[in-house]
Amino acid sequence: MIRTPVCDLLDIGYPILQGGMAWIADAKLAAAVSNAGGFGIISAMNAGPDYLRGQIRLARSLTDRPFGVNIMLMSPYADEVAHIAADERVCAVTTGAGNPSQYMEMWLSAGVTVMPVVASVAMAKLLTRAGASAVIAEGYESGGHVGETTTLALVPQVCDATDLPVIAAGGIGDGRGVAAAFMLGAAGVQLGTRFLVADECGVHDEYKEKIIRATDISTIATGKRLGHPVRSLKTPFSRQYLKAEYDASVSDADLEKLGEGALRLAAVEGDAGRGCFLSGQIAGMVGKRQSAREIVLEIFSEAETVLCGAQKWMI
Repeated sequence: MIRTPVCDLLDIGYPILQGGMAWIADAKLAAAVSNAGGFGIISAMNAGPDYLRGQIRLARSLTDRPFGVNIMLMSPYADEVAHIAADERVCAVTTGAGNPSQYMEMWLSAGVTVMPVVASVAMAKLLTRAGASAVIAEGYESGGHVGETTTLALVPQVCDATDLPVIAAGGIGDGRGVAAAFMLGAAGVQLGTRFLVADECGVHDEYKEKIIRATDISTIATGKRLGHPVRSLKTPFSRQYLKAEYDASVSDADLEKLGEGALRLAAVEGDAGRGCFLSGQIAGMVGKRQSAREIVLEIFSEAETVLCGAQKWMI
């Protein structure tokens, strides 16, 4: 069985985190992943504090295992939900789309483990000094907000830059990816796209079917012009957005407005024309629906097989 410092840090059976996907990562999915031996995460997304508190309490009714909360720092409610995470004393907080330094002392004082998502060595160093317990090095292959560096290049550089456990994210969809992440120096992995098709994931069926039908070239990154690129499936919406992004007559404000509500249309309503279906590049590797437990067990069975067989390349 694979056991790493991330298992000890979070008191989990397998060193795998479920990504904090907005409109997708709710209490039911988080609890299912935690019950499977991984670490489930609830997304605070752009919702207010009442929503997050309700989700935390629902998750506690569904599992007695540790789980966490993801806070998107660009959210207008970031400050309020940051305080909710401390008040509720969740096991851990992951953060994205910003620098969480201003909240670190509050979280740490409340006994909350802090694991920020980083897309650069500089941010990993900064948050190591700020008191993070681990960092999630997320590469360009991931779904949702993405950085500029691929996972293969980013993870080993972050591992060299910090003594904290590094959790690899982006482009990991099966046991081979997990094994590769460990070889790069990571002590754990975070997966998002693979969990989209979990039985316990409440995302619209149209979303799940799009992931299952995806190929290796089914995703696209848009939003670079605005400074925060996002990876999603190629759909009428994403193609329209890309066209507008390179149209000088479309203002930045209009471009921002074009994307408003698009993720909800995809995740909740399954709107194939107007929805933004966030997905990582590994979507083409996802070919079936499974329970969260089946996903976790299958991935680590594969990883053990790959790692045990790696010696065949040694002379």
